[in-house]
Amino acid sequence: MANFPLAITMGEPAGIGADLILKIYAERAKLAPPPFIIYGNLSILQQRAQKLGLNIKFKHSTPAQAKKYFPSYLPLINIGGEIIDRVGKINKENSQLAIKFIELATKAVLEKKCKALITAPIHKNALIKSGFNFPGHTEFLSYLCMDKNNPPPFPIMMLAHENLRTIPLTIHIELRKVALNLTKSLIVKSAKIIARDLGKYFNIKEPKLAITGLNPHAGENGVMGKEEINIIQPAVAQLRQQGINITDPLPADSLFYPPKWREFDAILATYHDQALIPIKTIAFEKAVNITLGLPIIRTSPDHGTALNLAGKNNISITSMLEAIRMAELMSNNNDR
Repeated sequence: MANFPLAITMGEPAGIGADLILKIYAERAKLAPPPFIIYGNLSILQQRAQKLGLNIKFKHSTPAQAKKYFPSYLPLINIGGEIIDRVGKINKENSQLAIKFIELATKAVLEKKCKALITAPIHKNALIKSGFNFPGHTEFLSYLCMDKNNPPPFPIMMLAHENLRTIPLTIHIELRKVALNLTKSLIVKSAKIIARDLGKYFNIKEPKLAITGLNPHAGENGVMGKEEINIIQPAVAQLRQQGINITDPLPADSLFYPPKWREFDAILATYHDQALIPIKTIAFEKAVNITLGLPIIRTSPDHGTALNLAGKNNISITSMLEAIRMAELMSNNNDR
């Protein structure tokens, strides 16, 4: 799929998605990003470029034409009509456009017209208030990727920066419900997909996985909790029987000491903050959010819409640029 572009969604129209895309394209001579096509709104992009003082020419394009246009024009699939750019101010109708951006871009990747999907941040609360029935991007993408001829996708969030890759096994749930949702089947299914996709997209054929304990000191042999004994260790035993190289549950407070985490290709953490705090501490502006377990490649920057920074020309493009480069790397490895 070398001749196909990456697909990038504009995200929440009032947020920094447009800013990130425009600034990266404006600096393309220096940054050398791979060719991409935007699924967004031309009116907002033009107004935002003017606010940022960027002289960018846009071109209505198909994915097949994008690579040809990319050196001189920013290729675009225009979705929506003439819209006032309400920078930093959520608007119900404008926010709903973000859903269309995702739907059409995902369709293009599924149809192999684009080789990977990069999503700019959406404003989940605004979308949910307007009738969006999904907790976030990942769940919506899983729905869009459903195929009656195949089992439903099992999406897995992985945060990555260089060789540090962390995966929260439970994600957007209350902390008091984590132990109820952490099951042997969840761990086994997740670890198998992670091992497969590390080989497929990162060329790590026999990955070495670590898994954290849920409780302090990984339960201290049952003194501080029994989830390690009753749930995690049986899952580890089954995975080893199936050829997966994975550790016993390890204490999370010492696992992320740099010499220790560098021993592993990915770390499975039992809950959201256990996985995200280390990587955001080490690489706050550089980490990339990757969704494994889908029939498409999907990456995104590891930050939100930053409504207060939109249109102000003082944002970091690093995480979005890393998401673009990561999607290209994964696509190239998948083509081998």
